Order: sequence, then C-alpha cells, then structure tokens
Amino acid sequence: MNRRHFLRAAGVGAASLGPLAAQSAAGRAVVVDTHTHCFAGKADARFPYHPRGTYQPEQPTSPEFLLKLMDGAGVDFAVVVHPEPYQDDHRYLEHCLAVGKGRLKGTLLVFGDRPGSMEKLPELAKRLPVVTARIHAYQPDRLPPFGKPELRRLWQLASDHGLAIQLHFTPNFAAGFEPLIREFRQTRVIVDHLGRPFDAKPEDNGRVLRWADYPNVVMKLSSLPAPDAKEAAELPRVLRSLANAFGPDRLIYGGGFDDKATPASYRRERERLAELLAFLPADARAQVLGGNAAKLFGFAGA
Repeated sequence: MNRRHFLRAAGVGAASLGPLAAQSAAGRAVVVDTHTHCFAGKADARFPYHPRGTYQPEQPTSPEFLLKLMDGAGVDFAVVVHPEPYQDDHRYLEHCLAVGKGRLKGTLLVFGDRPGSMEKLPELAKRLPVVTARIHAYQPDRLPPFGKPELRRLWQLASDHGLAIQLHFTPNFAAGFEPLIREFRQTRVIVDHLGRPFDAKPEDNGRVLRWADYPNVVMKLSSLPAPDAKEAAELPRVLRSLANAFGPDRLIYGGGFDDKATPASYRRERERLAELLAFLPADARAQVLGGNAAKLFGFAGA
C-alpha cells in the first residue's frame, strides 16, 4: 500500500487508527512529535528566507540538532512542518528530510492564490516523504481564497497525491473550511495547536469542537501555553473537552522543540502533556503520544 492509499484508507473512522499504540524498535510505545520547525538561520545563504515570510529566525534549528534531541528525549519520529519564513520554497525541507533518513517526514506549504505555487505540489509529493499540505488562516491580510475554486483545487490536489490537509487557523475563520471538510470526507484534516482555543470567542471554539462529528478530522495537541501563562489555567479543561469530543484515537502530539531546547526540556514538554492527559488510560495516552501518528503517517517499523 503506497502513501496515497494509506492516508485515504485512514481517512474515515476513528477505529482505522487502531486500538493499540505501535511499538518502537526498543519495545516501548512509539513516540512521534508531529510538529517541529527547522530553520537554516539567517547566516546560511544556501537557504534564504522568502521575501513574503512572516518572520525570520536568526538562529538555526537544523535537522541534525533535531535528531540529536530526539535521541536524547526518546522521540522515535517527527514531522517537520515547513515554516512560513520559506513560503513555498521547499529546499530546506528537502535538506531536512534527506538528513532524517526515514525518521523525519514533512509538510508542504503551497498557495492557491499565487500563480505557479500549487503546481509545485505534485512533483514534491512524488519525490519527498511528505504527508500533509498546510493552510494558514489567522492573519486577515493573508487568508486563503475561501469560497473560491482555487482553495477547492488545492484541497483536491493534496488529496489526489496522498496528503492530508493540515490547518493552522484562528477559530473565527473555521467556517470557511467546513464545506471542503464535508466534501472531501476521505481526506484527513489535521487541526494544529488545539484549534487555538485561546484566540477566539466561545461560539467559534464551539464550531471547531463540533468538527469532531467529521470522522476525518484529527486534533493536534501542540503549542500548549507555557505553565506560567494565564491561559495555562484553562488548559486542563480544553484538553478534556477535546479528548471527550474527538476521543483518544483522533488526537496526536506535537511540541517542545526549538533552538533553546535540550533533550531534558524536550522530554519534559511531552511528559507535561502526558500528565495533563492523566484522565485517559495509559494505553490511550500512548496512542496520543505516538501510536496514532505512526499509523496515520506510515513511519517505517512503527
């Protein structure tokens, strides 16, 4: 079964991810971080930031550094989420995935409303170990073409090439995605960063929570508020609401990696999430921390 058929077959029904967590080569439950960003940094002229990039990190976070921290923190596999500073220039992502040698897979970032951008997707999806196409909707001046044929074409193109759709948005823009979530029921949709519940009105958060009614939607538990942030007090309630709505079979984990991370801090962030999910049985927590993602994204040996 190739990646296209795997992801489409996994696209319906929570049970399709399986009731048990996958096992790592070491015999423990597999751990998959589904949200890492890698940057070459400003000093590396081989991989310049795009002029339309929304920010430009000074410091590198290389794939070598990521793999070192993964080893130290007990992370078996990771997804490199192609970041906005590079826009639709995927050269650094390609470098990262080559260094990863099967332990890293990636996302693509192409734009439905930019001439020539979507046309890059088929060749990249064929050549690289990528698993999702990411769409952003959180800046009013950089929204996807909601309600237009271009956004549907992007969704269709990603689906046809075996990619899930990965959404990073504030909930006030969620309604623009719903028609395509309903239409493409066989295509996985991954919601980043808890659906950003701290950035919206209750009615908008409620809409995102109701996406659990669509069996193809998966929620990513990433970008947790820092323990000393004011939003942290609400985090247990948010996580319980998401777990109750989506069930542990449609939750995946991401987070803890950046240029300041150490193996210890990287592990602590995952352990913090596990502690916040203590209301779930141990085998369900293991699914969230890696088993679900390993099966969804087809990591070898998982």
